[in-house]
Amino acid sequence: MRIILCLFLLIILTFKLNAQGIIPAPVEMNPGSSPNEKFSINKNIVIFINTIEAKPSAQFLSDYIYKYYNLRLPIVTELMKIGPRRSINLVIDRELYPNPDKYIVSVLSTTINAGSPSPQGIFYAVQTIIQLWPLSPVNTEKLDISTVEIIDYPRFAYRGMHLDVSRHFFDVNFIKKYIDYLALHKLNYFHWHLTDDHGWRIEIKKHPKLTEISAWRNGTIIGLYPGTGNDNIRYGGYYTQEEVKEVIKYAADRYITIIPEIEMPGHSMAVLAAYPEFGTTPRIPTQVAQTWGIFNKFNNVLQPTEKTFAFLEEVLTEVMDLFPSPYIHIGGDECSKIWWKQSAFAQKLIKEKGLKNENGLQSYFIHRMEKFVNSKGKTIIGWDEILDGGLAPNAIVMSWRGEKGGIAAAKQQHKVIMTPENSMYFNHAQFMKDDSLTAAKFLPLKTVYDYEPVPAELTAKEAQYIWGAQGNLWSEYIANPAKAEYMLFPRLDALSEVLWSPKNKRNYVDFKKRLNTQFKRYNLLKINYSKKYLADQ
Repeated sequence: MRIILCLFLLIILTFKLNAQGIIPAPVEMNPGSSPNEKFSINKNIVIFINTIEAKPSAQFLSDYIYKYYNLRLPIVTELMKIGPRRSINLVIDRELYPNPDKYIVSVLSTTINAGSPSPQGIFYAVQTIIQLWPLSPVNTEKLDISTVEIIDYPRFAYRGMHLDVSRHFFDVNFIKKYIDYLALHKLNYFHWHLTDDHGWRIEIKKHPKLTEISAWRNGTIIGLYPGTGNDNIRYGGYYTQEEVKEVIKYAADRYITIIPEIEMPGHSMAVLAAYPEFGTTPRIPTQVAQTWGIFNKFNNVLQPTEKTFAFLEEVLTEVMDLFPSPYIHIGGDECSKIWWKQSAFAQKLIKEKGLKNENGLQSYFIHRMEKFVNSKGKTIIGWDEILDGGLAPNAIVMSWRGEKGGIAAAKQQHKVIMTPENSMYFNHAQFMKDDSLTAAKFLPLKTVYDYEPVPAELTAKEAQYIWGAQGNLWSEYIANPAKAEYMLFPRLDALSEVLWSPKNKRNYVDFKKRLNTQFKRYNLLKINYSKKYLADQ
């Protein structure tokens, strides 16, 4: 296998604009030396691994081929003992490249060789091999893969996708499928929006009322806000801690880190329905929100008392014990500060702490929670409102209200995840006249593809703090998996290319050509997507 690795390093490649249907487009790709050479697919192929670290990727590939082609390819650790058979070789060698995410795939007539210095790099290589695999069923015709050489690595370290499960709940089976979609596109972070005004979705053993009360609302607005009424149907659900562990393991096997979000101090109506004592009006009954949007008249917020902080610390302790992620998202957005303006306790605290105003109080709140999270060896992520009143020392900023917050954070030498609403919110309509109910904004495929995460205003040094970007799927008008898929695809493909492929090699015309192949893959995977894109080719 050392010979194979040496061959990897000797290959000199030139980029071909049409990347044979691969999305995101690889950094470098070149057809084999002979157009007539093919790697023929049959039941005698084996998957070779040189280390147990490659086993999850090999198993993923074997399971995929079995599920969609009814071929079970065995995984072996010694080639010499099985005789001359075609093989897919997945090789991990720490000395292959300094970049752990870099990989190479070489398709020859007798072997497919994939090499990387890390397990995740081999997994990315497997995703590319899957996209090279023919899309026709095995039993209908002879299947071949054209010889090709690929060298590839990501542009950004953070390549994320978000899912809101508070407005509408998605079961574990769909969450796993969602994670598979991210894996296919070489994304590596899943932002799980677990709590909001409209429902609390994670079991906290020390505070059972969060799932007994906060996880359920007594009705949901009908239609686009302000709606035509309320369906008055009890709605909700939550994930047990055992289910959360199951999802975390599933994602880890696909080299995806799950970042849980526990909203504070706003977006807390569900919490206050169960524990009104943590709000600014403890004697006034609160309900889990049934309508969308932020309105000062009912979107109460958490009161920054010692009892509130103790409660949040207990909640976050259980969350951090569950999630191995070094990052915890604590929200921080759209806090209706009018409630603090009307609160005698909040106003007294502002004076006692020498804070300038309610923005300063939010900064105090976030600083307080960051100190606790840091004490557990974790780092907080917050929406760009955490800049208001002063940014917490170690916080990572997720910039959604345009790029202004991200630019400010980068200039302060804080890591930034760009997710501006006008380019990265996949709950917005894909077409001016969409064929389903969506948020009343427009986000076409080309706008996603054309987004550049690094603002021109930043210097080269400041630009280094742009960690990456993320797409967001808010679920106000997404009530089932089919609709989630419809809103996700193919904008997820555009996002993946923005985050993975070199900036100077992105080409929208070529991307749309490659989508033709990707649509066939959607059909194979039984993904629901808008057929309007087919007519647009």
